[in-house]
Amino acid sequence: MFTIKKSPHNPLLSPNTNDPWETKAVFNWCPVKGEKTTHYVYRAESSTESYFGDNISISTIGYTSSKNGVNFSERKQLIAPEFDWERYGCEDPRVTKIGDKFYIFYTALSNYPYNAYGIKIAVAITKDFKKIEEKHLVTPFNAKAMALFPEKINGKYVAVLSVNTDLPPAKMCFAEFDKLEDMWDQKYWEKWYKELEMHSIDPRRTDKDHVEVGAVPIKTGKGWLFIYSHIENYFKENNLFVKVFGIEALLLDLKNPRKIIGSTKGPMFVASEIYEMFGQIPNIVFPSGAMLNKNDLEIYYGAADTVCAKAKVNLDDLLEAMKPNALSNYFTRYEKNPILKPRPGFSWEAHGVFNPASLQIGNTTHILYRAMSDDDTSSIGYASSKDGFNIDERNDKPIYYPRKSFEMKTHPGNSGCEDPRLTLIGDIVYMCYTAYDGTNPPRVAISAISLSDFKNKNWNWTNPMLISPNNKDDKDACIFPEKINGKYLMLHRINNDVCADFIESLEIIKGPLQIATPILLPRKGMWDSEKVGITAPPIKTKKGWLLIYHGVSSNHHTYRVGLALLDLKNPLNVIARASTPILQPETEYEKVGVIPNVVFPCGTAVRGDELFVYYGGADDVVGVATISIKKLLDSLL
Repeated sequence: MFTIKKSPHNPLLSPNTNDPWETKAVFNWCPVKGEKTTHYVYRAESSTESYFGDNISISTIGYTSSKNGVNFSERKQLIAPEFDWERYGCEDPRVTKIGDKFYIFYTALSNYPYNAYGIKIAVAITKDFKKIEEKHLVTPFNAKAMALFPEKINGKYVAVLSVNTDLPPAKMCFAEFDKLEDMWDQKYWEKWYKELEMHSIDPRRTDKDHVEVGAVPIKTGKGWLFIYSHIENYFKENNLFVKVFGIEALLLDLKNPRKIIGSTKGPMFVASEIYEMFGQIPNIVFPSGAMLNKNDLEIYYGAADTVCAKAKVNLDDLLEAMKPNALSNYFTRYEKNPILKPRPGFSWEAHGVFNPASLQIGNTTHILYRAMSDDDTSSIGYASSKDGFNIDERNDKPIYYPRKSFEMKTHPGNSGCEDPRLTLIGDIVYMCYTAYDGTNPPRVAISAISLSDFKNKNWNWTNPMLISPNNKDDKDACIFPEKINGKYLMLHRINNDVCADFIESLEIIKGPLQIATPILLPRKGMWDSEKVGITAPPIKTKKGWLLIYHGVSSNHHTYRVGLALLDLKNPLNVIARASTPILQPETEYEKVGVIPNVVFPCGTAVRGDELFVYYGGADDVVGVATISIKKLLDSLL
């Protein structure tokens, strides 16, 4: 698992209205380290002007430098059109230092209106970024975004480039050179192009996706780390499928970069900030540079084709997550899972036992699970465990069942009391659950029981109260285990978002909640793109409230589990949110059942540093998995 942190100073470079050549946009920047400073080259767009008889905006390459990555020196235009093969613009630079020279590769535009045959790669060479000493046209064919590896591999210079980018499908390809001058040798490229397939790799997940080269590869002890652009649904004609620009990574073999030895399993991040969602072309994040800063990988990207931004991620966390079976090894599933199954002869749980709440009292973990009867009515069953794994006790009858009209069946189909969450406050156990009559939208209900009755299994629950708005799809609710600023705080899911509400009293709730503050939303293009909901009540740590949540992907509707950290004093503020899931369906009991491909926790228990997560598998059985709380916090922070 890893967590992306976007710079609080973003956007770091914005258009400068005082310089006509960069009035419209500055984006897609690339850094390279110098002796005392870091150099940055970036694409700049001018305001629209008359140019060879056409009213167009011209792209050139700008330059700046910085000693701290936040404050930048005076910007200047470094590369501008000079030759016919770049007459209509110079775009998207990538820079690599070889020896005492910097090689800046960029996209050269030779015609207008733009077409594939006039879009090629060029290179500019400088020693000091004060003047360009040489310029060369590199490819004789359509190509973009060439990046030169920073050292020789097997005695050869190696570059990665996007070929036929404007004649899709594009190819992500590698080229090898005996000497640097071969990079602009047209005969070399003519021969190379004839064998295009043998030079290419294809990291796309479907043939409807598109990929482009991102940053100059970075050498690590595990392999070459290569950041690239993955555009989902690029070739889908149906308007229901939206293009999603994501930033992803590959780990390439140190001796053979064509060999992929690891990868991210989806976007590291997509457009979510204002400066990424609004601009010349909305909802774009496009990687163009990367650099190591101690043990952080810094990713440099263009946002909305308008500004320059930066994000960082812990290198070790990222490399660990890129291993082929990384997620499988993250949580430790109990080897005897599932720990609860439907029992023959018990009609009230004939169609599944799943989505368990839990409450740790002393050395005992109490588990309240959703049970589905043979007529699809949900009630709540009870089991307990001394060690957190093995079930020591299990009731033969439900300990909670539908009692009110808002949870009684109105016609054949699902109904009842679903997906409980438990919170102990003082000497009262509060249970939030989903009340569903099968007709109206599901709503959140709350009931309570004294701790004494709970421990003695005297199931004297209070009459349930509805606390969510009418005619709203509202589920997945819990109460924080302590007051926040003198008030109770409840989390619940309205439609597709996790929302928060403060409540004055849990004994006297004056009607349904009227105000809901969204604090956690689906992330378009990510694994949790369709909807998100909480799992169990948040866990208090010194670093913040640890919140485990479930997310559903819009592509294949798989239920996975994610992680976020909320501020201790103001839990409406999300401090961190993991980019990847921490648990996903992998075993047969999670992938095959009433609803396939579901892991759905509703309860946790803390034993020392070990977190026990109790979850439903495929809406059929109950499993448990464990992980270190310290490991979770370290990955988030």
